[in-house]
Amino acid sequence: MNPHDLYAVYGASGYGREVMPLARQQLAQAGVAAERLVFVDDAAGGPVQVNGQRVLTYAQFLAQPAAARHAVLAIANSCVREKLAARCAHDGVRAWSVAAANVVRMDEVRLGEGAILSPFVTLTSNLRIGRHFHANIYSYVAHDCVVGDFVTFAPRVCCNGNVVIEDHAYIGTGAVLRQGQPGQPLVIGRGAVVGMGAVVTKSVPPGATVVGNPARVMER
Repeated sequence: MNPHDLYAVYGASGYGREVMPLARQQLAQAGVAAERLVFVDDAAGGPVQVNGQRVLTYAQFLAQPAAARHAVLAIANSCVREKLAARCAHDGVRAWSVAAANVVRMDEVRLGEGAILSPFVTLTSNLRIGRHFHANIYSYVAHDCVVGDFVTFAPRVCCNGNVVIEDHAYIGTGAVLRQGQPGQPLVIGRGAVVGMGAVVTKSVPPGATVVGNPARVMER
């Protein structure tokens, strides 16, 4: 990390305020001063400071003097997150990953750019995780899982082994994904939503919302 670069948590609402202390600690350990870290938030007329950090609009962030710019996207909506990732890439803002100091990361974990790993997250062995993954507090991903891009885990998600989670899926607080089998993974389809506390025992179709124990597709 370069002390002359500028770093941002994009989003100053609830989740961004949870990510900011992790980002601050990560930079401090690398010897980067706290004033090189800001919030970026596009809300008109918002505060100029939140929890001790400056709040800039995206245009102001781009205008600040810096050797390079980095941003982690603390935006819950995965589709908005994808649009902002493309915007940042177009403007030369580098994707930045932020992880709590107590995250456990074991063997052969391939983690894409822009991840947020909150306190007490565990990534076990032989995982492939895509870009801009959010893993909230106490979540885990067990062995031999494949996680797509822009996937979101709410707190305490239990993702057991041999599970495939496709792009833009959202897994709600306390959900449990049953272990799949080698060559026959449990699959959570693209854009699917797993409700809070759901226990998923079979694959979920793309775009579906499942709730309950055992989880069933909600009728629309």
